Amino acid sequence: MKATRASRTGGILRLIPLSALLALGAPATRATLTASPKAAPAAHAQWRAIALRPGLPGFHRTGGDAVYEVVGGELVGRARPGKTNSWLVSDALYGDYIMEFDAKTDPVLNSGVMVRGQSRPDYRNGVVHGYQAEIDPSARRWSGGMYDEQRRQWLYTLGRNEPARRTFRSGDWNHYRIEAIGNRLRTWINGVPATDIVDDTDARGFIAFQVHAIPDEQARKGPEVRFRGVRIITDNPARYALAESGLAQQGYLTNRLSPGERRAGWALLWDGSSGKGWRAVAGPGFPARGWTIADGTLSAAGGGDIATLASYRDFELSVDFRLAQGANSGIKYRIAPGTRSLGLEYQLLDDERHPDAKMGRDGNRTLASLYDLIPARNLSDPASPGKRINPPGEWNRAVIVVRGNHVEHWLNGFKMVDYDRGSPEFRALVAASKFAGEQGFGTWAQSPILLQDHGDRVDFRSIKLRKF
Repeated sequence: MKATRASRTGGILRLIPLSALLALGAPATRATLTASPKAAPAAHAQWRAIALRPGLPGFHRTGGDAVYEVVGGELVGRARPGKTNSWLVSDALYGDYIMEFDAKTDPVLNSGVMVRGQSRPDYRNGVVHGYQAEIDPSARRWSGGMYDEQRRQWLYTLGRNEPARRTFRSGDWNHYRIEAIGNRLRTWINGVPATDIVDDTDARGFIAFQVHAIPDEQARKGPEVRFRGVRIITDNPARYALAESGLAQQGYLTNRLSPGERRAGWALLWDGSSGKGWRAVAGPGFPARGWTIADGTLSAAGGGDIATLASYRDFELSVDFRLAQGANSGIKYRIAPGTRSLGLEYQLLDDERHPDAKMGRDGNRTLASLYDLIPARNLSDPASPGKRINPPGEWNRAVIVVRGNHVEHWLNGFKMVDYDRGSPEFRALVAASKFAGEQGFGTWAQSPILLQDHGDRVDFRSIKLRKF
C-alpha cells in the first residue's frame, strides 16, 4: 500500500493546546500529565490531535468488512461477519512518537492499535502485520500487552504483570499510552505500566485501529469498539518519555542485551560467534563436529549434547529456538552429579510430526513439557488450553524459572508447567516415569545448563540467564 507523510499543519494532524484537549475529554491522569525527573514538563509537550473526522480523511480501511465511522467525536468500529480482521490505517507513517488515547470495547470484541504497522505486497499478500498494543476484554485481561500481529505472536504478555491485568475495565473506557522511541516500545493502561520490549524489527510504520474478526453469530449483533482523544507527540518524543517503571523488560535483540536487561542482571550464556563457555558432554572442549555456528545461530545436528562450563542454582533462563520439521531436542537443568545428562528437561519437539509426542503419558513428552513427568498446558489462559507455537522454521522462546524447589516452564510468554521439586506430587510423578529408581532425581542443588542433540536440526540463539 502507498503511504504519505501527514503535514504538521494539515491532513490528519493539527495543533491543539493541551487545555483544549482536556476539554475534549482527554483524561488528565497522573501517569500521563506528570513529568518524570528526566522528562520535560508534560504541560509543555507538543501534543497534536489525530483528527478523526466524518469521512475519515487521512485513513483507509483494509482487511475485513467492519464499518468505521465518527460519531460524536469518537471513532466507532462495528464488527461484521467474516473471518478477516479489519483495520483503519493511517496514510501517514510514524517513526518515534508518544501516543495516548481512550478505548472502550464490547466484552465480546477483541481489538488493538498497531504501532509502526506494516503492509507489503511481498508479505502474505499485503496483510497488516507488526506491533500491536492489545485491547483484550477476555477473562485473560492482557490489555496493554504487545502482540506481533501476523508474525511472531505475543512479544509481551501480561502473564507476569498482575497490576496491569487488574486495572483494565471491561466494557468501559480505558486510557492507553504508547511510547515508541528508538528500538524500545512501552505501554501503559490507566497509568499502570503494561509492556516494555526492545526490538529492532520495525523502526517506522502506520497507526491502525483494529476490529477483530469474531464468530459470525456474535458479529451480526454489531458489537463496537470506540476510540477518543487520540493525540501524539512526534517532535523529540524522547524528551517526554516517562521515568523507568521497574517493569521487567523483554529483549528481542539477537545475541545482544538491552540496557534494561543488563540492569536486571541478565548475562549472555552464548556470545553468538564461538563455543566459549560451552563444552561437549561426551568429551573435552567444544565439539569439533556436529554443531555449527553461523550468522548468529548455534545449530545442533549430530554432535552430541553440550553444556555450560558454569553451574547454576536459582535462575531464569531464556532461549530462542527454531525446530526443523520432525525435530526432537531439549534443555536440561538440575543434572545429576557424575552423570552426563540425567536431569530435568524442558522438551523441545515438533509435536505434529515427531512420534515422541504420542508416547509417555497424557502428552508429557510434548513441547515445553517437563519431559516424561508433566505435560505442558496453557496455565496462563485456561480458557484457551492450546499452545501458542510458531511452526518449524520459525523462532520460539523457551523460559525456565528455578527458585529453590519451585520451577516454571514458559513458552512464547505463556506459562506451561508449574511444579515443586521434591514434593510428594513430584516424587509420585518420578515413580511413574522412566526415571523411577533414580535416587533423588531432579532434587540436586545446582548443575550446568545442557542443550540436547538428538540428531535433528535445531537452532539456538539469544541464550541468556539471570541469577536469583
